[in-house]
Amino acid sequence: MRNLRLAVPALLVCAALSACGGQGGTDGTTTPTGAAPVTSQPTPDPTAAPSDPADPVDPSPTAKGPTAPPRGGPTKPPPAGDTVLTGSIQAGVEPNCLLLDGNLLIGGPRDVLKPGARVTVTGRSQPGMMTTCQQGTPFVVESARPA
Repeated sequence: MRNLRLAVPALLVCAALSACGGQGGTDGTTTPTGAAPVTSQPTPDPTAAPSDPADPVDPSPTAKGPTAPPRGGPTKPPPAGDTVLTGSIQAGVEPNCLLLDGNLLIGGPRDVLKPGARVTVTGRSQPGMMTTCQQGTPFVVESARPA
């Protein structure tokens, strides 16, 4: 009898949940949020000015401009799209957070990247990346060396 008392409420809960999950649109497709399914990509704004790759002005907020080559002889240029930063590393307010010129250093060799060290890092700025460090623009380090 005790098993029956446990089984009946469990079956009722299962029936209620399956009834809720079966609701859908009028055409038979399920839309959990009630929104219509996306069928095409949005069209670009025809009034927006087209970007000109020959335009020397970079409107992005992450543009750093040209950087001076590091001292110590010739070096090969960074891959296209990479940024080179040189300076002294500062400790962030959160543990294990390192900053270089307002950039939060993500990854890289920790034996080179230490608070107070003067370094040259190569990588890419990732302003949309979420971190636990509460300061700086995330900068994914691809390589680092002492300056």
